[in-house]
Amino acid sequence: MSKPPGPPDPSDPSDSSTDRRLRRTVADHAAGPTLTIWIYDSALGAAAGEVRLKNLQKRNALQVHDEVTVTWMPGAHQPRIGHLRHETSAAATRGSVLGGLVGLMFLAPEAGAAGAGLAALAHQLRGSGIDQTFLEEVKAHLRPESSALLVLSGMADLDEVRPVIERGLARGDVVLMHALLQDSAEEILLAAVRELRNRSAAEIHP
Repeated sequence: MSKPPGPPDPSDPSDSSTDRRLRRTVADHAAGPTLTIWIYDSALGAAAGEVRLKNLQKRNALQVHDEVTVTWMPGAHQPRIGHLRHETSAAATRGSVLGGLVGLMFLAPEAGAAGAGLAALAHQLRGSGIDQTFLEEVKAHLRPESSALLVLSGMADLDEVRPVIERGLARGDVVLMHALLQDSAEEILLAAVRELRNRSAAEIHP
């Protein structure tokens, strides 16, 4: 009579936490819309991630709906948000759902905007698959001299995406965070960003 399987053995390289995280991340990319955040321990790390993302897009391996970089240079008081498809267009960055989300997380609270705290933001995002715990973890990892690549994606070609995720985790200089989103998440994100921005504008110009 065989014994039921026990918990994963930490000493077993075939079932490491990295392997389990990789399998979960890849499975989520197959399941539907996903928010994936690569947080690098250097201000220039996201630039390399941008190159890998563009290569995946060129091979039609990943359906990307939105993507932004966040770069926090040494000595800066706040991070800089860049939109990958329109790097030179400030209007495009403002129109980005993810750009708006990051802006509300980092920039609006410093300006004293009403309702811009993470709890209020999480409340606006309810039903999207993004909760307050996720937002708090992202903000805690992003600090001066770090950078991040945020990608809102749809379906993915797992044979193409898996090696990219695997190599990123193996390097050890990046933290991977992801949330499996509801189908309506993009609309919820857009509505939340617009509402909180309007609330901020009303406070500044009553």
